[in-house]
Amino acid sequence: MPYVPNNDNDRRAMLETIGVEKFEDLLANIPDKLRLDRPLDIPASSELELLNDIHKMSTSQVTELTCFAGGGIYDHFIPAAVGAIISRPEYMTAYTPYQPEVAQGTLQVMYEFQTHICRLTGMDVANGSMYDGATAMAEAAIMACRVTRRDRVVVSESVNPLYRQVLQTYLSGRDTNLVTVPINGGATDKDALVSAVDNETACVIIGQPNFFGQLENLDMAAEIVHNVGGKLVVTVDPIAQAILKTPAACGADIVVGEGQPLGIPMSFGGPLLGFFATRKELARNLPGRVTARTTDVDGRDGFVLTLQTREQHIRREKATSNICTNQALCATTAAVYMSLLGKTGLKQAALLSTEKAHDTVERICKLDGFELWFDGPFVRETAIRTPLPAARIIEELVSHGILPGVDAGRWYPGYENCLILAATEKRTDHDIDRLVEELQKLAAGHAVPRVQK
Repeated sequence: MPYVPNNDNDRRAMLETIGVEKFEDLLANIPDKLRLDRPLDIPASSELELLNDIHKMSTSQVTELTCFAGGGIYDHFIPAAVGAIISRPEYMTAYTPYQPEVAQGTLQVMYEFQTHICRLTGMDVANGSMYDGATAMAEAAIMACRVTRRDRVVVSESVNPLYRQVLQTYLSGRDTNLVTVPINGGATDKDALVSAVDNETACVIIGQPNFFGQLENLDMAAEIVHNVGGKLVVTVDPIAQAILKTPAACGADIVVGEGQPLGIPMSFGGPLLGFFATRKELARNLPGRVTARTTDVDGRDGFVLTLQTREQHIRREKATSNICTNQALCATTAAVYMSLLGKTGLKQAALLSTEKAHDTVERICKLDGFELWFDGPFVRETAIRTPLPAARIIEELVSHGILPGVDAGRWYPGYENCLILAATEKRTDHDIDRLVEELQKLAAGHAVPRVQK
């Protein structure tokens, strides 16, 4: 274990060794407004104690749940070949390919991943991945501000609230005006969007499908923001995207999303995979790293890192992003998954998920006290009005081995009886039967009258 100073004398000696009087001197280059003015709520534990705490937490939880939850992370079937391929040592141990002459395999996989993302989104160029969908969206907003030289970001309230929290954190250290547009009927309110967008707007951010599983009018959003010279940023579900009109065809300028559904286990929420694609004219502003195909001196095809506008390669103030890496193994996993399924397989996964979701929702809405929260079209996820608080339903059904959805009330006031339910191709008729039966028992046991809109 590394040495950790455990008394004031040790700390003073270490500070004297590096030539400073106090720890705060090391933060001189960080503006006061960006410094945390309170202690972090982190218990002082050794590595051993921390591991023991984590083990106790994990063993106290129910881990084998039939999952109907979504909200950005989904329980899809992963072919065994995915794990077999990515477990090969050349993938598991590959490091940053700074020297292309010894990293052609890694670079080619990254290139293939980028190609798949471009085909899925309809965009011209993609980077080699980012940390997750949330940071990819935040980086997209910053990129839009940079290319438009504007400082107003407009985001729909229907975008994943966790993504919006990360966006707010990213923009908190910048002189950026973040405006949230309300929803109406499950989708972005058009009139509110028109009012929010002005000549200082760098971008509009919208989800497709959105957090409630509803489909947004991307063409409308593109027209509104393009009329003032701004950019349209769309965050997409890669599985649903296989059966939807591409964001590029709807006028999107930047497309981001969470790649976890592409062959990556749920794993309690991580690691995740952010993907990022844009139009050719914006390529030089891409954050992260980009792999490109070229030829060597003998005319043979080869792959190299290109457009390396990263703080490790150029001056920090000129870098497009402080994310100077990529999720290489997760991106490799996604590339293998997409290659194995192909266009037909991805479409089949999306269609099966859609069929399962609509069947599940239709059966639930026949129960007393349950009905659709919104009437709009959805793919594989939607919001249901429940006779009991969604949080209570989740707590009860988890004890029966079922994770029935996501509690929208955690982020949206007045939505305490809103359960966001998702289905994938893994959900069997038996799974759906059990969910419906448990919901029926729960509702009947409390004799709650049907909720009126």
